[in-house]
Amino acid sequence: MNNEFLSKEEEIVNTLKTIFDPEIPVNIYDLGLIYEVNVNDEGKANIVMTLTSPNCPVAESMPEEVFDKVSDIDGISM
Repeated sequence: MNNEFLSKEEEIVNTLKTIFDPEIPVNIYDLGLIYEVNVNDEGKANIVMTLTSPNCPVAESMPEEVFDKVSDIDGISM
C-alpha cells in the first residue's frame, strides 16, 4: 500500500473522530466501533463498524452520518 492510500485512510479516521455516540461523549473511532478502514486503488472506502448495542437509538442515522462525512472527503467514494 502506498502513502497516498495510507494518507486517505488517516483522513478517514480523522473524520470518524468527529462523529460521537449520542449516549457516550466519546467519538466512534476511539470508542472502538470502527473495526476496519480500507481504501482501494479507485479511492473507494470500505468501513467495517458496529453500534454500541442492538437497540442503539442511532442505528439508522449513525451509518448515514459516517457515509455522508466520509463521502465528502476529496478523492473518496463509498
